[in-house]
Amino acid sequence: MLERDPQAWVLKALREAGSSLISELYDVDEESLVWRPAEGEWSLKEIAAHLRDAEELALAQFNAFVAGSSSALPAWDVDVLPQERDYQSEEITRVLASFRGMRRETTYLLWAFTEADWQRSAEHPYRGPVTLGELARELAQHDLEHLWQVRQLKEQLREAVPAQEEE
Repeated sequence: MLERDPQAWVLKALREAGSSLISELYDVDEESLVWRPAEGEWSLKEIAAHLRDAEELALAQFNAFVAGSSSALPAWDVDVLPQERDYQSEEITRVLASFRGMRRETTYLLWAFTEADWQRSAEHPYRGPVTLGELARELAQHDLEHLWQVRQLKEQLREAVPAQEEE
């Protein structure tokens, strides 16, 4: 499918990975959501909030393509936000609802773009020219990386909890 219709592949990946991430994080108890496997590593809740913030940035960038802005695409470092914001105290249902709403808006917006639009480029302030298609593929890849991270973290959590109970 990727070779024949790259836009459809990206949209399918965004929809499925986004839904899978929400499913993995929904109905997880608070203690598990804030558990970190080691100092400096992210909890499930921090990953969820990071995904929400990354989606907000992606949506702002896609909207800049819609507007045809001649200025640089919006950019901010979503990796520093966990230190700047208190992700651990956020309510997970709000984080997931916000992510879900923005993801819906993102996919609707991307569906409206033509093949030529996907090839259009804009100036990224740090990376130089990027196409809309590149940004969309990177967002899908970002989802898959964090979906893997969430699943690994949940497995570590399952292994850690019995060890804590035995003590």
